[in-house]
Amino acid sequence: MIPDAGPHVADDIDDVVEILVAAFYADPLWSWAFPDPLLRRAQHRQLWRLAVEGAVRYPWVWLAPDNAATSVWIPPEGTELSEEQEERLEPLLRELLGPGAARVVETFSLFERHHPRAAPHYYLSLLGTDPLQSGRGHGLRLLAGNLRLIDEAEMPAYLEASNVANVSLYERYGFTVHGSFRPPGGPEVVTMWREPATR
Repeated sequence: MIPDAGPHVADDIDDVVEILVAAFYADPLWSWAFPDPLLRRAQHRQLWRLAVEGAVRYPWVWLAPDNAATSVWIPPEGTELSEEQEERLEPLLRELLGPGAARVVETFSLFERHHPRAAPHYYLSLLGTDPLQSGRGHGLRLLAGNLRLIDEAEMPAYLEASNVANVSLYERYGFTVHGSFRPPGGPEVVTMWREPATR
């Protein structure tokens, strides 16, 4: 059990989604992908719900106390979405964005192409903090607790930083830059890898 955090349960899907909607509203990548500020929250709500529904097939979606932050992990050999959910992704993007969906579909393809597959690992799909509670370390404490469990399993971890300002924060927790990519016309995304900490 992670100190000061509890495992996600199905009744908390709405809470997880709402934290992510608020946390990623101004994110460099995801605000570029969904550029209309009046529609973005509703669009993100549908996208993040699909991601969370995919992740809750595994016991690796976490909430910090008072819903201050959430982390969404995919365990080794897991997939972000079920086959059925995968089939829903592109039609959902086209429904939400119309002609603008093409660049976001390509962005998801870039995520997939740059994801390392050589070694089993835990994948941090999403980490978000409620902006009203940001700056208090809630998200980083949740991350540290997650990584303690991953270290106990002696497994590596992987993430993509959609905001390059967060790269130095992740480096403090043992991640190193693995590579980067940039969607055409979009911001840089930095990929990061972490070997398990020695005991």
